Amino acid sequence: MPSHPQEPDRATPAEPAPEGAVRPPGEDSHRLGSPAGQQATDDGPRADATGPAPAVDDHTAAMRELEDRWRRALADLDNLRKRHARELERERTVERSRTAAAFLPVLDNLELALSHADADSGAVVEGIRAVRDQAVSVLELLGYPRHAETGVAFDPAHHEVVGVVDDPDVEPGTVVQVLRPGYGDGDRQLRPAAVTVAKRE
Repeated sequence: MPSHPQEPDRATPAEPAPEGAVRPPGEDSHRLGSPAGQQATDDGPRADATGPAPAVDDHTAAMRELEDRWRRALADLDNLRKRHARELERERTVERSRTAAAFLPVLDNLELALSHADADSGAVVEGIRAVRDQAVSVLELLGYPRHAETGVAFDPAHHEVVGVVDDPDVEPGTVVQVLRPGYGDGDRQLRPAAVTVAKRE
């Protein structure tokens, strides 16, 4: 009896599942073009990509806050510098006014002495001397005492040597003559006294 070649089994088309039947798990996910499967693969990388975003936002906010604080500190420092400059200028103005006001009586007495220039010369000289003494008193009140003493030992803190003389009657290094008085002491010294001293042997 002749044998007939066997034909390959043809795939039987899947019959639709009865209504209400439960399909095996994963059956829909293996089908190509399945919207559910495609959404599942797309959602994974998106979750990882958006993970570090909050940390970046926190870092940016912190940098903006630090920059704002820095700008405010610069503004406060500039305002402090301007206020200090205004206060310093105001103090200088007050001090200049106080010094000028202290010398007004000196000028008044000098004007009075000059108004008597045609009178006795001795009276004029006495008037000028009185004005000089008043000016010295004003400087002393302002913190600048006068130094014009002779017969004292030379002191480099108060004296400036402008000449040396040979005087056997005084000790070497003694101030013999004051050519220009000095005013003030230490850090408040206006100028030292210009003096001549006895020569050292």
